[in-house]
Amino acid sequence: MIRVFEIPAVSWALTAVLSTAGAYHLYLAARARQATDRINEALHALMHAAMAAMIWNLAPAALLAQIGILTAAALWFTLQAIARPEYKLLCTGTQGRITCAYHAATMAAAALMLTMMNTPTTGPGTTGTSGTGTTGTGTTGMPHMNMGSMGSMGSMDMGSMPMNHHTTAAAGTGAGNPLTSLLTHQGAPALILAILFGAAAITFTTLLLRRQPTTGQAKHHNKHHNRTKHALEATGAATMALMFATMTA
Repeated sequence: MIRVFEIPAVSWALTAVLSTAGAYHLYLAARARQATDRINEALHALMHAAMAAMIWNLAPAALLAQIGILTAAALWFTLQAIARPEYKLLCTGTQGRITCAYHAATMAAAALMLTMMNTPTTGPGTTGTSGTGTTGTGTTGMPHMNMGSMGSMGSMDMGSMPMNHHTTAAAGTGAGNPLTSLLTHQGAPALILAILFGAAAITFTTLLLRRQPTTGQAKHHNKHHNRTKHALEATGAATMALMFATMTA
């Protein structure tokens, strides 16, 4: 489990919320008439299941598969958002395209969250070369000293220095990689994503609470469907915001 999710009450509460939302997405997938809607709802159910597994650190052996599926789902929603208008089965209209773009961002964020949670963070004991601390590669920053051959003035085993030099250079090269730096210093990107999903949760909650005039049975059904969708989106966004917020500490 991760940080505040080590509190059982929080972990179980979020697991219940994610499981309920995932089950409802499966219900919508089963009732959908179009294949596209079925796939979309099934992908949402899968994302909720992956997030629930994240909380308890389940299925670590399937980590790459989860990241791959979520990345493919993000690409799938992106393709729908930019599809030509003649493809009626995909996202149509401005609102539909915005919704698909948001779902693509959500899937990509879930994949990023999985990656960040399984990437070692940079800490005080893993950086620097002072004292006997270790570098980012887990090797000591000081050259190896041949204590057995030290005389009155002391001597160093110079043969081991090139190896440590190359190791330190490799560590510096890894630290200079922008992607590696982004993943090992998770605070800033996690905070930005937490704020963005927090804003999305507020937006969907506002849409959920907004009064919508209805006349006729069909419009009443559409209103109920939209309110359910907004509730699901608000729940998912709030959960994503909370999980990213725990990664900023």
